[in-house]
Amino acid sequence: MDINFNKNEDHNKLLVSDLRKRLTKIKAGGGPKRIEKHHAKGKMTARERINYLLDENSNSIEIGAFAGDGMYEQHGGCPSGGVVVKIGYIAGKQCIVVANDATVKAGAWFPITGKKNLRAQEIAMENRLPIIYLVDSAGVYLPMQDEIFPDKEHFGRIFRNNAVMSSMGITQIAAVMGSCVAGGAYLPIMSDEALIVDKTGSIFLAGSYLVKAAIGESIDNETLGGATTHCEISGVTDYKAKDDKDALDTIKGIVSKIGDYDKAGYNRIDPQDPVEDPSGIFGILPKSRADQYNMLEIVKRLVDNSEFKEYKEGYGKTILTGYARIDGWAVGIVANQRKLVKTKKGEMQFGGVIYSDSADKATRFIANCNQKKIPLVFLQDVTGFMVGSKSEHGGIIKDGAKMVNAVSNSVVPKFTVVIGNSYGAGNYAMCGKAYDPRLIVAWPSAELAVMSGNSAAKVLLQIETASLKKQGKKITSEEEKELYDKIKARYDRQISPYYAAAHLWTDAVIDPMDTRKWISMGIEAANHAPIEKDFNLGVIQV
Repeated sequence: MDINFNKNEDHNKLLVSDLRKRLTKIKAGGGPKRIEKHHAKGKMTARERINYLLDENSNSIEIGAFAGDGMYEQHGGCPSGGVVVKIGYIAGKQCIVVANDATVKAGAWFPITGKKNLRAQEIAMENRLPIIYLVDSAGVYLPMQDEIFPDKEHFGRIFRNNAVMSSMGITQIAAVMGSCVAGGAYLPIMSDEALIVDKTGSIFLAGSYLVKAAIGESIDNETLGGATTHCEISGVTDYKAKDDKDALDTIKGIVSKIGDYDKAGYNRIDPQDPVEDPSGIFGILPKSRADQYNMLEIVKRLVDNSEFKEYKEGYGKTILTGYARIDGWAVGIVANQRKLVKTKKGEMQFGGVIYSDSADKATRFIANCNQKKIPLVFLQDVTGFMVGSKSEHGGIIKDGAKMVNAVSNSVVPKFTVVIGNSYGAGNYAMCGKAYDPRLIVAWPSAELAVMSGNSAAKVLLQIETASLKKQGKKITSEEEKELYDKIKARYDRQISPYYAAAHLWTDAVIDPMDTRKWISMGIEAANHAPIEKDFNLGVIQV
């Protein structure tokens, strides 16, 4: 091992250490004092409820842990968007669980809360996964109601999705374990089965104070909408639980009786570990996002037996395409090659850049995977498409459009891992969030933006200095550097993988060592939903 390997390893392991510290802080929710108050009411926290519900010692993955991170500081923050979402196993069946975190603003819905809930429902619908709602929420966060209430992708879409999932035959179970008020009251009642916890759970369109103000009736919340009321008088709920654990045990029993599902039929054999040590990824991945490296060495550390059968190995070398297995599942891999490569004509091509021949190869490979019903895995480390007169005259836009077309119309499940750079149209062609990957995750080394921090800062600096000069202002070299540093710092914050995760442009920032688990569980989820349409590229320029 050379010194660069050791430097890279130290750098990347520090990034993972930072990831773990951030996650620890996020998982504290509203903080120790609020958790203590929550426990004093005889209630478990959102994470405690999910951990109790999921099978012991089974795999799980968390969606959107960083949602809302750094977004609502003026409102006191909103860790994990005030809701915890996990995919895991209940009685051996893969499910998705959505639990309001009442230690964060009483579980109120911020704009990102709505977006995260919709993402959970999207995953359930795409993969036909049973979905469990653990409800404990004060409803819409009123100071931001205009950003969560009226639009198509806002709060009301949740209930529309409840109805659509019911028509699709997707099991929905809701447990009211705390407050469930106003419009939010429809979520559990639009689910297939609803539980309510005695004394701590309540459901009503308007609480006692609002009822008094609106119609002059004096009534306490328990009588208005508690467990006894809804289980014995209104018939709104189906089961009354004595406490949180009783409610969760009831859910376990219901899920254990759900019948088997029609499988999509993705190919799987007995899993094998990679032959190449996965931890070697930390030394291979360079500290600098501008440095070159061999993506094939990363691939070998992610796939079973480190076996990767390359497709068109000698052609379009800045994209690797080929077949492999991950945790036993057959996959087609599309990965940006990050080393300088030489074409047959002796020309040099930059790693991480998509050229016409690479786009052409990727398009054909994606079509092949769709024909063979093989899930696709995209490994992103891309700076974009090649520019310049030679590329333009060679039809780079046409070839890039073909690749984007293939990604857009692909009917097999797609999974995206942002390893390094994810810039510009390269993000799109390599199945960014806009192209419906079933799951999209980033490593701590990832950067997502229109262009790199250096390039963007230089462009923005030119615009800023030109504007100042038009105003007759002279700028010294020191002032120019100060302005550049200020612009770059702002832009660097925006290209961080945590910024992307906070806005749910990715589902998670993960330890590279967890990549195989995420892809395997993702394909298992996708296997619940048979493909219902044929692959068709539509009209393309040839």
